[in-house]
Amino acid sequence: MQERAFEKRGEQYLLIKSPPASGKSRALMFIALDKLHNQGLKQAIVVVPEKSIGSSFNDEPLSAHGFWADWQVAPRWNLCNAPGEDGGKVNSVGAFLESADRILVCTHATFRFAVDKYGVAAFDNRLIAVDEFHHVSANPDNKLGQHLGEFIARDKVHFVAMTGSYFRGDAEAVLAPHDEAKFDTVTYTYYEQLSGYKYLKSLDIGYFFYSGSYSDDILNVLDPTEKTIIHIPNVNSRESTKDKHREVEHIIDALGEWQGADPKTGFQLVKTPEGRILKIADLVDDEPAKRDKVSTSLKDPAQKNNRDHVDIIIALGMAKEGFDWIWCEHALTVGYRASLTEIVQIIGRATRDAEGKTRARFTNLIAEPDASEAAVTEAVNDTLKAIAASLLMEQVLAPRFNFTPKKPSNGPVDGFDYGEGGYDPAKCNVGFNEESGLFQIEIKGLVEPKSKEAERICQEDLNEVITAFVQDKTNIERGLFDEELVPEELTQVRMGKIIKARYPELDEQDQEAVRQHAVAALNLTQKAKEIALQGTNGDPETTGNTALIDGVRKFAMDVRELDIDLIDRINPFGEAYAILAKTMSEESLKQVAAIISGKKVNLTPEEARDLAKRALKFKQERGRLPSITSLDAWEKRMAEGVAYLARMKAEASSG
Repeated sequence: MQERAFEKRGEQYLLIKSPPASGKSRALMFIALDKLHNQGLKQAIVVVPEKSIGSSFNDEPLSAHGFWADWQVAPRWNLCNAPGEDGGKVNSVGAFLESADRILVCTHATFRFAVDKYGVAAFDNRLIAVDEFHHVSANPDNKLGQHLGEFIARDKVHFVAMTGSYFRGDAEAVLAPHDEAKFDTVTYTYYEQLSGYKYLKSLDIGYFFYSGSYSDDILNVLDPTEKTIIHIPNVNSRESTKDKHREVEHIIDALGEWQGADPKTGFQLVKTPEGRILKIADLVDDEPAKRDKVSTSLKDPAQKNNRDHVDIIIALGMAKEGFDWIWCEHALTVGYRASLTEIVQIIGRATRDAEGKTRARFTNLIAEPDASEAAVTEAVNDTLKAIAASLLMEQVLAPRFNFTPKKPSNGPVDGFDYGEGGYDPAKCNVGFNEESGLFQIEIKGLVEPKSKEAERICQEDLNEVITAFVQDKTNIERGLFDEELVPEELTQVRMGKIIKARYPELDEQDQEAVRQHAVAALNLTQKAKEIALQGTNGDPETTGNTALIDGVRKFAMDVRELDIDLIDRINPFGEAYAILAKTMSEESLKQVAAIISGKKVNLTPEEARDLAKRALKFKQERGRLPSITSLDAWEKRMAEGVAYLARMKAEASSG
């Protein structure tokens, strides 16, 4: 990843999309030093979301590993270590801009205040590097996003943006499309990260539903022999008992017999029934002295490579973004997290490579809907959001897809394995590059992107498109529980609508190309999950990312004659329903279905217009309009859209 990023060091605007723990901080150091020494920039300003992440940019002796310079930040210019509030550190930013020193590290908040005070022009001819870039939003209320737009409009700075998840939990765009188009992108996937690791090779994702109090069920998914970070629910959430300290005590009590606290580290010592002493770090404690002692012990650099330093960490708002504990094998989170970005960040706590650690897992415990519970609607909502998160994580874990139209002129691509028998010019071929984890898949009838921007989106941004699709609650509701739903209505009309809203600058052909690529990627991944589960006897606990990837390969190789009709015909949420059914009771599923059927979605004028456009395309291909009496559900739905518009037009003309 660092090599790939360094190759693009000359770009003025660079976006690095790479999972947590993949080395983005080090990649920035290489790029920033080159910009300062070889590209004529005055200074580099590294902006991080919170003070604790500033330690990722401490001095680094890069020359000891063969690089031509070391990364050095003068102590006075690492403002993450400075006392006082962000507003008071703004003067330090001003002093740095006037100084001959080269590198400053500060928080997003300090940087925002500094731009407000000094204006964007004060930062001309400098590199601004924003870590955890998903905190930025194109929403006008997001100050950092607003400043970024001003910097890009002025066009006098270089920008390096880094993130482990280029999407936001609130479904807001990170950048406006016209700004995003200026960035060159380096994408590094979870698949590539795990493939490149020496030890860690498998990552499992599990969503489990509990009834009653979570603390009664937590030991069903918590293995005391695994190094675990437990994130208990926020006190304001539905899952919380409203007494966070009692929750921690209950977990400790369930694990064994309390032996006191270690006076040196502050860790709680618990003796298990097997006689093992567990060291538990409690980051929920409100007493500053106690919590700071535990937090300092966890950050002790001398213990970084000591596997036995701590066994379990219990946290509430801490130990998420930027928290580095390489030995973590299990990220156990109670209660649905509203932000998909937060979920990716929590999973990132378990994906560090460490000796002897071959498997990592993320488990989300969620309260299942209860027929006797008053807040059933809220529970259903959480359930649907959990499905959205799991769909997205499957997509993030999958290898990258390079879809190409099937043409007579196509031939094999170097480095790709086309399976038994090799490349067959008469068929749709599927190639796989083991090293990069890239699939090359030929599809009949696939629309090719025309513009460079559409090509970039198809290569780099399909996850963002799919994120927007699965975050649309209506899509999930209808995909899972509307028995009358025609799959094409989701994949053509609703996916098409999302792409038009997200990329309004693309023409219709490019929008259709992006839609087809996104639907193909989503459906291939979902079909692969189904095959992966079949290969593990349907037990989601034993399904790792490697099984998912094998499933992608198996499905793609089995269905050599891929075409757009086939891909649009698969319901992208079908397998999500199967997974949901495995972990929820029949009664719970009835609750979910009842609530969703109670608010069936009627056709809107906008949806009718989209259907009418599809009907026009149908007429161009078949020589006739869709029939309302057709046995084909999708043809009938398109005809309903045409009839709806005709009825609206007649009503308007009759006054």
